[in-house]
Amino acid sequence: MRWSDLRQSSNVEDRRGMGGPMMIGGGGLGVLVLALAVWLCGGDPSQLLQSGPNGSEVPQPGQTANRVSPDQNRKFAGAIEGNLEDTWKQILPQQAHVQFRPPVLSLYTGQVASACGNASAAMGPFYCPGDRKLYLDFAFFDELRREFKAPGDFAQAYVIAHEFGHHIQNLVGTMDKVQRAGENNRLSVALELQADCYAGIWGYYAQKQNLLEAGDAEEALRAASSVGDDMIQKRTQGYVVPESFTHGSAQQRMQWFTRGFQSGQMSQCQTFR
Repeated sequence: MRWSDLRQSSNVEDRRGMGGPMMIGGGGLGVLVLALAVWLCGGDPSQLLQSGPNGSEVPQPGQTANRVSPDQNRKFAGAIEGNLEDTWKQILPQQAHVQFRPPVLSLYTGQVASACGNASAAMGPFYCPGDRKLYLDFAFFDELRREFKAPGDFAQAYVIAHEFGHHIQNLVGTMDKVQRAGENNRLSVALELQADCYAGIWGYYAQKQNLLEAGDAEEALRAASSVGDDMIQKRTQGYVVPESFTHGSAQQRMQWFTRGFQSGQMSQCQTFR
C-alpha cells in the first residue's frame, strides 16, 4: 500500500508506555464493544465483564512484539487515520446526510483506561463510543501476521478501518439503536459485519486514489477471514458454535468487506436486514 505520502492525522494520542493505574469508566454498549473485541483474539468476553484485565496477559509498558520500529508504526497509523478522516468527511454528508466528526486514535501498550472500562492488549483493537476513540496496541499487528497468518500493511489498515467503521455507526446512531435493543448476538454480528462493509468502502476510495498495490485487496480479505468467529473458535476450542457468534463467520466478513469495496456505497451495507 502506498501510504508514506499521506497526510498525518492530528487526532492521534500516543499513550504508549504510560502504564499506571486504570479506572473503570462507562458501561452499556462500550463494555459490549470491548467484550466483542475479545473475540478477535479468541478470548472469553465474560472475563471482561466480571473483572479487570489479567495481569499475566499484559505486556510490560514500552514492550512491543511488532518487528517494525515504533516510529514507523506511528507514522503508518497516523497516515491511515488521516486518510480515513479525509474519505469519510466526504462520504458521510453525501451518503448519510450526517456531519462528520473525527474520532481520536489512541495508541497504547499493554493496558489502557477508556470511557468503556479497562482494556488490555489481549483484547485486540477496539472502539469506545463513550469517548469516541479507537484504541490500538501495535502488538496486534504482529499477532495478525504471526497467529492469524494475515500479513501486510493493507491487512493492518483494514483493522484500523474496521474500528473507524464503528465510529461511523456511532455518528449515524446505529450503535445507540443496538444498545437500546439489549444483548443480542444477531445484532452484534450485524454491527460487526457493517463495520467490515464500511472498511471496504474506505478501500474502494483508497483504490481510486491509487493507494493500493497488487495483492492489497487479498491481504484485507485474508485478515477479515482470519478473524471470523468460526476460524477463531476452531483455533481456540476445536469446534464451532454458530449460536455464539458475535462478529460473523469468515465467509460473512469477507462478503461484506467485498460488498463495500466494490460499491463504495453505505446503502450496500444493510447488514441488519
